[in-house]
Amino acid sequence: MLNKKTVAGFVAYAGSLACAVAQEAAGAAAAAAPVAANGYGMSLKQAWEYGGWIMWVLAAISIFALAMVFYFVAVLRSGSVTPRELLIDIVSRVRANDLNEVRRLCDRHPCPLSAVVLATLDCLRNVPQCDVSLLRGATEAEGARQADAIQGQTEFLLDVATIAPLLGLLGTVLGMLTAFGSVASDIASAKPVVLAAGVSQAIVTTVFGLVVAIPSMVFYAWFRRRASGQIANLEAASSEVLTAIIGMGAKAPFMDRIDKA
Repeated sequence: MLNKKTVAGFVAYAGSLACAVAQEAAGAAAAAAPVAANGYGMSLKQAWEYGGWIMWVLAAISIFALAMVFYFVAVLRSGSVTPRELLIDIVSRVRANDLNEVRRLCDRHPCPLSAVVLATLDCLRNVPQCDVSLLRGATEAEGARQADAIQGQTEFLLDVATIAPLLGLLGTVLGMLTAFGSVASDIASAKPVVLAAGVSQAIVTTVFGLVVAIPSMVFYAWFRRRASGQIANLEAASSEVLTAIIGMGAKAPFMDRIDKA
C-alpha cells in the first residue's frame, strides 16, 4: 500500500513538473514570437523610431503617391479623355451642319476632346481665311497641348520614385554620422546602443525609401503606357471630328453656321 502511494505521489510530482516546464516553454515561445514574425529582429514601431523624422517624410510622399494612383485610375480612361457618346454626338451634329450645338455640347462636357474641338471651332470663327491647313494646324496644336497635359501628370509618380531613394540615402548618411560620431568623439565612451541606433537608422530609412520608390516606379510605367493609349484615342477622335468638319464644305458656309455672339 505504501508503495502504491509512493508511486502515485511520484507520478503526480512528475506531472506537475512537466506542466511547469511546458508553461515556461510556452512563455518563452510567446516572447520570441514578435521577433520571429518579422524576421528582422525589430518591430515596425521600433523601425519607425530608428528612422526618425525621415520616416514621416517618406510616409507623406507615399500617401501622395497613393492618392495619385487612385486619381490616375479615375482620370486615365476613355470615359474621361474621349467619351464615346460625346464623340458620336459631335460628329452627328457636324454632319447635320449644326456647329453651334457642337460648341454647346463641348461646353457642357469639358474634357480633352472637347478642348480640341473648341480650338477647331475657334479657328473657324476667328481666322478670316481659314483653310484646311490652318484648321488642321489649330487642331494638332491643341491636341499636342492636351497630350502633354495627359502624359505630364504621370510624371508625379516618377518624381516620387526619384525622391524616395534620395531620402533613404539621406537617412543612411545621418545614421552613419550618428554611429561613427560617437566613436570619433571618444572611442572608450562609445556606447553600443548609440552605434546600433545609428546603423539601424541607416538601414531602415534605405529600406523604406526603396519600399516607396519601387511601387511608384511600377505604377508610373503602367500609367505612362495607359496615358499613351488615351493620347492615341484622342488623336483618332480629333481626326474623325476634323474630317467631318472639312467635309462640310468651304469656309464661307462654315462662318454662316457659327454663332458670332
